[in-house]
Amino acid sequence: MAATTAQPGGSLPSGLGICTTAPDIFYLPEMVFGGLVWILVASTHVDPPNPLGWVMFVSVFCFVMSFLWMAIFSAGGHKNSSGWAAADVAYHGLAAFFYLSAGVALAIVTLGKKDTGVRFVAMLFYFIHVILSAIRWKSF
Repeated sequence: MAATTAQPGGSLPSGLGICTTAPDIFYLPEMVFGGLVWILVASTHVDPPNPLGWVMFVSVFCFVMSFLWMAIFSAGGHKNSSGWAAADVAYHGLAAFFYLSAGVALAIVTLGKKDTGVRFVAMLFYFIHVILSAIRWKSF
């Protein structure tokens, strides 16, 4: 009877590998579109201003966290740990939920306007990232 060898689990990329592997290839588009949301919200006047505060918080929080997350992954700080894979799923799920809630809150107020498209593109990138991160997490 042949001995079975354990299949290697998933792996987390580091260095320039984050620019070539899914879901990590979405870091840059998340930051670009998140930065655009940040700029658009900062330069837009919507009455009432309440949803803009939440949208601004979401865009700044996700921009900063994505930058830190990308820096940690680039530097290899995750040490290929399954805990980091789970944290990646949790963070990107939270970010996708935040962007969805911010988009809905602002869409309710600005229903007739056409300036909410970039926000949904950013949310789409986070949503795709969380799905692909969950698939990778399952392989650990």
